[in-house]
Amino acid sequence: MIIPSIDIIRGRTVQLVGGREQALDAGDPAPWLEKFSVAGEVAVVDLDGARREGSNRELIAGLCVRAPIRVGGGIRDLERARWWLDAGAARIVIGTAAEPELLSKLPRERIVVALDAENGDVVVDGWRTRTGKTIESRIAELREFVGGFLVTFVEREGRLGGTDLARAEQIVAAAGSARVTIAGGVTTAEEVAALDRIGADAQVGMALYTGRLSLGEAVAAPLVSDRADGLVPTVVADERGTALGLVWSSRESIARAVELRRGVYQSRRRGIWVKGEESGATQDLLRIDVDCDRDALRFTVRQNGPGFCHRQSFGCWGAAPALSRLERTLRDRADRPEPGSYTNRLLGDASLLRDKLVEEAGELGDANTPRAVTAEAADLVYFALARMTMLGVTVADMERELAQRALRVSRRPGDRKALAATGAP
Repeated sequence: MIIPSIDIIRGRTVQLVGGREQALDAGDPAPWLEKFSVAGEVAVVDLDGARREGSNRELIAGLCVRAPIRVGGGIRDLERARWWLDAGAARIVIGTAAEPELLSKLPRERIVVALDAENGDVVVDGWRTRTGKTIESRIAELREFVGGFLVTFVEREGRLGGTDLARAEQIVAAAGSARVTIAGGVTTAEEVAALDRIGADAQVGMALYTGRLSLGEAVAAPLVSDRADGLVPTVVADERGTALGLVWSSRESIARAVELRRGVYQSRRRGIWVKGEESGATQDLLRIDVDCDRDALRFTVRQNGPGFCHRQSFGCWGAAPALSRLERTLRDRADRPEPGSYTNRLLGDASLLRDKLVEEAGELGDANTPRAVTAEAADLVYFALARMTMLGVTVADMERELAQRALRVSRRPGDRKALAATGAP
């Protein structure tokens, strides 16, 4: 699979040739993250931190809450490693400091070791210091402690000259169960597919920024199909992961979907079609995931209009789950108030809503049978959703917050907070 890369110097997105000469300044990293995250995880590298010439920590920490990213550059001790894991980095990339003593204290599956090699020699400190070690020797020392290796062919980095597939295959074999990501020179969708076939991901920067490689083509590159027409079944899901329906995709439709950031699919009869162009039930494309066998896709979308199904229902299997239906009802009440609606009364009276939240939380805390807990929890969820609706917060927003919290590795005491001045429990 493709891992788009965002390299940062002094708050700006850059691309270097051979790790030294800056060839491109692409500006603010945030729009690039928005563009790249449709492909999944994005690599964000603090080159100032890697070179010991400063830090972009606050900027990158802000990116962590916007999309799943793997953070690298300047992570040299346990305190900084844990800080990034708590900040919500999906993975962290450790280079110079990668030694068993440090790695053994961190969650294996979230650690990637960067091995940068120039003409076969591992280099550190922003690719400026040779270590005299080979990639294979470092892999042998570290593979039991990490979930992956990022191997950069420095002499090919930024030069758009292609990568070394034969060398990549040797590295994958040496890494065993640790997933390998190859960076340096990857330029074409064919290379992305070839790396995927040998069990490696492709980290790509320059080719994406210059337009030599289309992100949509790179996403589609590893796909296989047993159909004569080459189409791939595609499950469409909403932001919360609920399946809306089943459609078909082609390489062309995927490329168009990524370009437009819309739900674009391939009809077996009518060709490429953009969901909602006629009905108004458009989709904002959030992410594309390829399954483990590379023969099916999942499009995660924000569904607009009446719903996904042509019968104007939530999805092709009928109504939405109860929590999603309640959320939509609350949004509808906020947009189109109904006379006499209790929900509209709550949405118009923040003080009343606060009192009900406190009241229902207390009743849930006092409930002592499964049935009572179920009923009181349902009451509390209703009022909590009303408060969220009042401020434009969605259930998907809340779930993203929970997912971010699940990434933390530091333990917290969880003691009672001091009572508020109001005396509320």
